[in-house]
Amino acid sequence: MNVSYMRGGFVALTVAASLTVAGCGSDAEPKSSQKATATQQQSSQGAPPKAEVPAEEPAEALFIAKGQKGLELEVTEAERDAGGFLTVKGRLKNTSDGVSAIPAQTSGDETEVVKHGKSLGGATLVDSIGKKRYYVLRDTDGRPLTTTSLTTLGPGKSTAVFMQFPAPPASTTEVSFQLPTFEPATLKLS
Repeated sequence: MNVSYMRGGFVALTVAASLTVAGCGSDAEPKSSQKATATQQQSSQGAPPKAEVPAEEPAEALFIAKGQKGLELEVTEAERDAGGFLTVKGRLKNTSDGVSAIPAQTSGDETEVVKHGKSLGGATLVDSIGKKRYYVLRDTDGRPLTTTSLTTLGPGKSTAVFMQFPAPPASTTEVSFQLPTFEPATLKLS
């Protein structure tokens, strides 16, 4: 093999690599580095820091359903979507001074739902005018489309929850929300 040919190939490769790096603007700082440097310069010059983004205000409750042993379900949102679903969101709270267990009955009594653990799968919406009851939706494996793995809540603690139902017709503006072990409540739909 010719050694001068190998050296020439190596030199050509080295020159090509150098040109590629130089062509990328190797002397310029990356944009994220430039932003960090500009922020550091502003801080060192005594510029006022950016105002913090205010935390979202808690949404107004559509209803609060009282349950056993200090549990409360506060529903803050009921939103229909174009796909024909109604998603209900809120917070499950423990207002007592002790740890409160989430009752097994909130999962309902359907075998397919219960086998996936504690949930709010027993929730229903009742349209008394249309004479229909809407159950929490389930996926193809029987898992409820709702918050799952609910066990206990400590004193004064809460957790975000959701439940997804088939949406009642647009003409239905009010349904009764029912969750086992909780008092029924009227849910106004927009």
